[in-house]
Amino acid sequence: MIWRRPFFALLLALIPGLACAQSGSGLVRLTDRDDLLGWEAVGRLDMAGTGFCTGTLIAPDLVLTAAHCVYDPRSNAPLPAENLTFRAGLRDGVSIAERRIRQVVPHAGYRPELNMTRENVRQDVALLRLASPIVSSDANPFILHSGPLPGEQVSVASYGQGRSEALSRQRQCKVLRAFGDLMTFDCNVTFGSSGAPVFTRVGNRGRIVSVISGVAQINGKRMSLGMSLPAVVAELKSQMRRTAVSGPGRDIKRVQVGSGNSGIGAKFIKP
Repeated sequence: MIWRRPFFALLLALIPGLACAQSGSGLVRLTDRDDLLGWEAVGRLDMAGTGFCTGTLIAPDLVLTAAHCVYDPRSNAPLPAENLTFRAGLRDGVSIAERRIRQVVPHAGYRPELNMTRENVRQDVALLRLASPIVSSDANPFILHSGPLPGEQVSVASYGQGRSEALSRQRQCKVLRAFGDLMTFDCNVTFGSSGAPVFTRVGNRGRIVSVISGVAQINGKRMSLGMSLPAVVAELKSQMRRTAVSGPGRDIKRVQVGSGNSGIGAKFIKP
């Protein structure tokens, strides 16, 4: 969900048997530098004049986000890399590190002109290469989780409408259902939270299980949507190696790029 416009619709029939619980705990604003310690790799991805999403460092020069965040929501045209800026650990106007984007690679199977079909949700992932790396002493990248989840408890960290100036963390929410490569959560997300990382705890640090693609309304209950990541991210890295450095080539709402407009999708972005 980009903070800029609504979510895309996804038919409930695509994910049968979804639970409708909404039991996640509240969000905590990471206001102080000590609060942000360990979470600096999560940042706000700003689109010049368009909105914002959430992104996460998974390498010193690679940011993981949602694919719909790198397309203009009005024309479905790819956003030029020079229009994107990653602001790691943004907190009240101050970033731990700020970088322009050099290369934008959305998943080849993602179709920005389509609603949130099952295939679009599972491929709603993009990798961005920074113009220069961010050293790990400033922001230590997170790694992806692979294999079975250790439990149904997860957490999420995101920016969003009404909380765009500092990272908010929900320490505990739940995986409601994993259906093939799709996952649903009761995590508290909103416009601008598109691309936000969903974590499971392994040892002393979180590992990324999924990224937020959108929000579904089922029987009046809201749940967030994500996808399984290891295979999709491996495909993206392969695409990135083959691609020249350039720009990208029961309703569900796309968590929009923090724009404040309402709609029918799951993108999050805000201007």
